[in-house]
Amino acid sequence: MKSEKMEVSMPAASKLPGPVPMDVQVSGIPATSDDLPSFSQYRNTNCDLHNQGSSKLINQNSCDDEIIYGQLIVLGTNGTLPGGDKGRRRSCFTLRRRKKPNGVKPSEQHQVLPKASHSEAFNRKDHHSVSYTLPRSVVVVPYVEDPDTDMFQIGRSTEEPIDFVVMDILPGMSIPTNSTDQQPQQSTISRFACRIVCDRKPPYTARIYAAGFDTSMNIILGEKAPKWMIEKGGNKIMDGLTTNGVLIMQPKNGFSQQSEPTQWKETSLCGDIYRLRESRSAQSPGAKVESDNNILVNGTLIDLCGATLLWRSSSNAECMPTPRHIDQLIQNLNLGRPQCPVGLTTLAFPRRSRATRETEKQPWVYVECGHVHGRISWGYQGEEEMMCPLCRSVGKYVPLWIGNEPAFYIDTGSPTHCFVPCGHVCSQQTAKYWSQTALPHGTQAYNAACPFCATPLEGDQGFKKLIWQQPVD
Repeated sequence: MKSEKMEVSMPAASKLPGPVPMDVQVSGIPATSDDLPSFSQYRNTNCDLHNQGSSKLINQNSCDDEIIYGQLIVLGTNGTLPGGDKGRRRSCFTLRRRKKPNGVKPSEQHQVLPKASHSEAFNRKDHHSVSYTLPRSVVVVPYVEDPDTDMFQIGRSTEEPIDFVVMDILPGMSIPTNSTDQQPQQSTISRFACRIVCDRKPPYTARIYAAGFDTSMNIILGEKAPKWMIEKGGNKIMDGLTTNGVLIMQPKNGFSQQSEPTQWKETSLCGDIYRLRESRSAQSPGAKVESDNNILVNGTLIDLCGATLLWRSSSNAECMPTPRHIDQLIQNLNLGRPQCPVGLTTLAFPRRSRATRETEKQPWVYVECGHVHGRISWGYQGEEEMMCPLCRSVGKYVPLWIGNEPAFYIDTGSPTHCFVPCGHVCSQQTAKYWSQTALPHGTQAYNAACPFCATPLEGDQGFKKLIWQQPVD
């Protein structure tokens, strides 16, 4: 059988900027979660609730007839899409073991033809195939059924092969006081962006691969996309990258209080890991990273060039807060009866279900100093800046919003800090982790951002300790 070999240069990887410095000054806050019941009391073991969001990710042993592999959550969504979840387009997607396996794997054979349409494997509607377009020929790799795996596909397309429809996320779209009707002029997310293949048997390992199969069960890698031939198990096989790439970041120590972000890398069609290209759509791949793999660990981030997804493993569901836990934290804050130092009015966070618009008792914060007030009109210093009446610091003055998406929390600690400048409130450890994590922004930049609204973080730390006024009585 004829085969062609392509020589590809391997440029050095693009280096990510270092983490945001975080010299945190810790001070007390009246409302704590010390009297909260243990997290295990809040775990939801009702299998009928799986479709209601990432908070329903449960331990697979609690439901004998359903196995949960894990869950994907879109960063920049705070429990739901800004316009609401609709069908397969939603803020989170739960991967469950299918009743019938649909996984596929590459066969050991490939065909070199003048056109992909000359291949029987390409034309058959009941078989999967991958076509690698070369300057004067096409290499078609047939895929065969794999009874030991389930496949899930992610992309922008709303066509049937896509299990999880993902659209571009604009910074600030999930903040209730912001306009949510704006949409990007042109999406950079691929229609068939990637696929996740999960083992049907324990330990239910999940792996990610670039590109997804279209309605004709084909993946077509264009002539401009990077592609090459490699040797695996004594066989020469084709591999390649998609135009804008599928990037992953696997945190060190999983997704916990000891988590540390690592460098972003790129996964190929065959699941190998490479360093970043010189630019997002460069035609030469980065150097191969032999020590890494495409296995999704708890807390893995997946970037599709327009939206970033967080992977939460079902085996780590016990470490994640629930909506009830977050509601209890809100209640504890409100029971502390924090006051506005100027108007002496009592402040209160709305419950999660009602946090869709600003309320009369909404807490506001001066992000430069962290002092919490009610909404006041004193101290204007320009269109976006105001002066704090307590310490005279000048900076942005924004409403505070509780981070409602449980999957973004590193721990179950008290909501003592807020991200700057958006005002989303979460625990100190959660704020620390996300302020250290550089997320892809556009095709070249990397910035730390609030996970609840995707707003790029500002300031030396990217977050602020909240300073509350105790009631006078």
